[in-house]
Amino acid sequence: MSVRPRLLAACLPVVLVVSLAPAAHADAPYERVLNGTFDTTKAPWWSSGTTPSRVDAGRLCADVPAGTVNPWDSMLGENDIPLEAGQPYTLRFTATATADVTIRAGLALAVAPSTTMFSKTAAVTGTPKTFTFTGNSSLSTLRGQVNFQFGGATKAYTFCVDDVSLTGGAIAPGGGKDYGSPVRVNQVGYATAGPKEASIVDASTTPVPWELRDRSGKVVKKGRTQVRGDDAASGDHVHIADFGGYRKDGTGYTLAVGAAVSEPFDITRNPYDGLRKDSLEYFYLVRSGTPIDAAYAGDAYARPAGHIGVAPNKGDTSVPCLPGTCDYSLDVSGGWYDAGDQGKYVVNGALAAWQLMDSYERSLSTGDWTNLKDGLLKVPEAGNRVPDVLDESRWEVEFLLKMQVPAGQSLAGMAHHKIHDLAWTALPTQPEADAQPRYLHPPSTAATLNLAAAAAQCARVWQPYDRAFAAKCLAAAKTAWQAALAHPAIYAPADDSVGGGAYADTNVTDEFSWAATELYATTGDRTYLKSMTGRITADGFSWRDTGALTDLTIARLPWRFPLDRVLGARQRVLSVADQYVRNVNSQGYPNPFEDAAYPWGSTSSTTNNALVIATAYDLTHRPGYRDAVLESMDYLLGRNGLNQSFVTGYGERASTNEHGRIWAHQLDPKLPTPPPGSLAGGPNSGLQDPVAQQNLPGCAPAKCYIDDIFSYSTNETAINWNSSLAWIAAFAAGTGTR
Repeated sequence: MSVRPRLLAACLPVVLVVSLAPAAHADAPYERVLNGTFDTTKAPWWSSGTTPSRVDAGRLCADVPAGTVNPWDSMLGENDIPLEAGQPYTLRFTATATADVTIRAGLALAVAPSTTMFSKTAAVTGTPKTFTFTGNSSLSTLRGQVNFQFGGATKAYTFCVDDVSLTGGAIAPGGGKDYGSPVRVNQVGYATAGPKEASIVDASTTPVPWELRDRSGKVVKKGRTQVRGDDAASGDHVHIADFGGYRKDGTGYTLAVGAAVSEPFDITRNPYDGLRKDSLEYFYLVRSGTPIDAAYAGDAYARPAGHIGVAPNKGDTSVPCLPGTCDYSLDVSGGWYDAGDQGKYVVNGALAAWQLMDSYERSLSTGDWTNLKDGLLKVPEAGNRVPDVLDESRWEVEFLLKMQVPAGQSLAGMAHHKIHDLAWTALPTQPEADAQPRYLHPPSTAATLNLAAAAAQCARVWQPYDRAFAAKCLAAAKTAWQAALAHPAIYAPADDSVGGGAYADTNVTDEFSWAATELYATTGDRTYLKSMTGRITADGFSWRDTGALTDLTIARLPWRFPLDRVLGARQRVLSVADQYVRNVNSQGYPNPFEDAAYPWGSTSSTTNNALVIATAYDLTHRPGYRDAVLESMDYLLGRNGLNQSFVTGYGERASTNEHGRIWAHQLDPKLPTPPPGSLAGGPNSGLQDPVAQQNLPGCAPAKCYIDDIFSYSTNETAINWNSSLAWIAAFAAGTGTR
């Protein structure tokens, strides 16, 4: 999962840091400002590029320059404040300055057209003084801004502010949510021969009647609910309506419980065929270093090649290391942009590439010929007699190989951990317009082992199609393995998170196990067996925790491994899958993971766990496993506490404003929304961005989500999330509909 803070720019060049919980104001029940006391950090306050700021003795202090012209040329502010039209808001703060000055303080819209709600002058001196200003908001928005403006100063001075408070509004923070109908369904559709259930929010402790209606409104099936009871993750009291016995194909069905009616849905033989393609075509649209051609992507998503060195872009064709870490540059062009930013990360990229290649290997063993098609996707490689899923994975693998330290250099054979911009870019920023310098970050053992694993798998799957490329992958994998053995404890620093995510990991025993497993599967060299110590547990897997991939690869390719390894892996996969199935069947909403806290990228926990269940189905062909995978898709596509589809373009209430710099329609109408088949990160009870903190305080874990481009901790997209969605969509469209 893409666990890293995002530092954003709206209208101004700003400096931001990770935000904290709201400031406590006993006399201000509807406080709107986060961290108005500056006890330890300035988060999420920003300052304009002309005005460096810092926390000093529990105050936020800014160095105001002389010689600026407009008031807004020098500012402090906080964005993403929810406002209600016509409501009064009171701004209070205590301020001092090293000179007697007059500043402006007020409330405005943080994005174009930067509407001012109110702006008042304040005479600030060296003696602390408290100011109170009140004014009405002229509009309803989540993009409010408290600001202090200093531009036009004739001499430089330092301004300090403390105890900032903005109170007002009729709706308490976190309130006013509209989840739509209490009848929650898969808003895309149900497989004719698959399970069909809905979750209903209803306070009754006894069953209630339901009706299934066709497009004309005719009742085609009736029944009574099963009371599931209190659902801890969502806080809802939930009933289940099971209409699996109805098998007539059609569109526009609804499920009604009393006056409450669900969103419409279809019942078809294969409701997931389109998602299988769209979730994979996502990867073409995030390719780096190549034009995204309208012939494949459509006019809305076409764009010039990014990061190829055409001004103002610095490009990825000759990227130096961070100063002081090495004295060479590498061509690391290509690959996929990771997530909402335009960095490229070996640990995340390797997992995503592995999932696409694993989907291919699964299709070989199960006979899902559609997933093995050349021409399945609209990509430039279509027609080359290679399955498109492999072509797409190759785009990333070739980048991973470029991240290897060249022979003759210190740490030769290791993999650089990541490459990204020196500083965070604004939203939106198109890749070709990114003017930031980009740097290679030092190698890490985790990245090296991830490269070894993906490259070893690459050697296996590409052998029938391109022997030279397969040999190149295997050589890189073996070199990386030896380099990791020589340098087993080089870790990426956890604080390297400016301009890109840290992706820190200080326990790499699981990566050693995964890499050894892939190398053994490809070579049969028994020297790798002793390092294959990883085991799948109910904690699942992610970019950081890859031990489970040892068992999953063994279960996928049993003929390549010793029998005792196969029997152990099979037993563990089935045991964990059984736990996940129990989660699906016991909760109010069919999510295969159960946790008191929903993590960053929780939808990928859903898809990754569903992948384990699907693997259990492949091992046993027990229909309960298949049904649990399909019900997990129900959860992603609307049968959840939010009545929200987390997949763009799929469902009446689908996510459309995912966090990202390329598809930023919410900020610029000329830009598109994320493409159909993009998976949003989903509920994150950590509330790790200001928008989530402002709008979701007190949320039940499964409801800590907002479809807003600035909510990077709940609404980002990422390659490793979409790779798992593509894997599950391929299963659902193939095995799941048989």
